[in-house]
Amino acid sequence: MIRLRRAVLEADTAERLRGYTDDIRRQATERERKDRAKELWANRRQVRPALVKGLAEMAPGHERCMYCGDSQGTDIDHFEPKSLAPLRTFDWLNHLLACLFCNSNQKRNLFPTAADGSPLLVDPTVEDPLDHLRLVLPLGTYRGLTDRGRACIEVFGLNERAVLVKGRVDAYWTARDSVELWRTAMDKGDRDKAKRIVRVAWDRPLIDVLVAMFHQSGHPAADALFAGEEELLGLLLDSELRTAFLHFRGVNY
Repeated sequence: MIRLRRAVLEADTAERLRGYTDDIRRQATERERKDRAKELWANRRQVRPALVKGLAEMAPGHERCMYCGDSQGTDIDHFEPKSLAPLRTFDWLNHLLACLFCNSNQKRNLFPTAADGSPLLVDPTVEDPLDHLRLVLPLGTYRGLTDRGRACIEVFGLNERAVLVKGRVDAYWTARDSVELWRTAMDKGDRDKAKRIVRVAWDRPLIDVLVAMFHQSGHPAADALFAGEEELLGLLLDSELRTAFLHFRGVNY
């Protein structure tokens, strides 16, 4: 998971969403609100294209799942499930792009909460998942830094899905190659190639690995985190390289 910026919907779509929400709110009981929300969502054809377009613009890589970052995002997921919060069924701030596996096999209607009722899952459009999760780069596994990070690991199976762990390990080596190739291209004066390397690096699946590399290189314990990888750490701390990669994505680590 990486930090994402919420797109702004066009005014007519936002107005239509508000109309659906008002319709649900007018129902007399919670049961009726849930039934009406389910009915309206099943017939969302008028707003679905705009929602998918907005989510696709926000998604990492080529429309990747906002949870696992690996598979293509195909589903509009309700961060707070509509079965628990029918009034948020058409709330744009409650919509995320998810792959079928994360949405239907992992998250389903799970929405763990803390003792005070606050969500334990991390919404990547609201806060930075890296405040709650740390990727062990050579191993491809996550460590939960907080209860919320641990809840994300459990609900989405971030460490239990072998394909994700193996994918992150491979993505780590691919990301290493990208920064090395960028440095070589720049040293040769081939700026066009360097720009292409940056673009392709960000378009790959599992770019949480690339984000984690830059984030951890700026950590106070970076020397320990990159023990035995001093050359890589030096590249990641290169101000010119950091500017080229991080400004492309609009992040600052």
